[in-house]
Amino acid sequence: MGALTTHILDTAHGRPAAAVRIDLYAHRGADWVLLRSTQTNADGRCDAPLLQGADFVPGRYRLVFQIGAYFTGLGLTLPQPAFLDQIPLEFGVSDAQQHYHVPLLVSPWSYSTYRGS
Repeated sequence: MGALTTHILDTAHGRPAAAVRIDLYAHRGADWVLLRSTQTNADGRCDAPLLQGADFVPGRYRLVFQIGAYFTGLGLTLPQPAFLDQIPLEFGVSDAQQHYHVPLLVSPWSYSTYRGS
């Protein structure tokens, strides 16, 4: 059974990014539809898959990571507006029977992602 999961690593501090809000959208027709909002745990992961089973279907998805609030919450002084605030990652799912893991490695100045396992 396939699933969609994510986690966030704070590369500036060398630790998981806890308490980051993540919004998951699906592309339906001409619109992006919010499917759910969640928050990372102390390990920088969500407590459950973002999608799985019958809810996980092929299509276009967007994860929006609310990373500006995370870094501000750590007490960092960031320029206003912050260089990174919301990070949208758009990706396609072609086979919903597979596991799609979409991690985010982030600092206040950069980010990267990949399809993990």
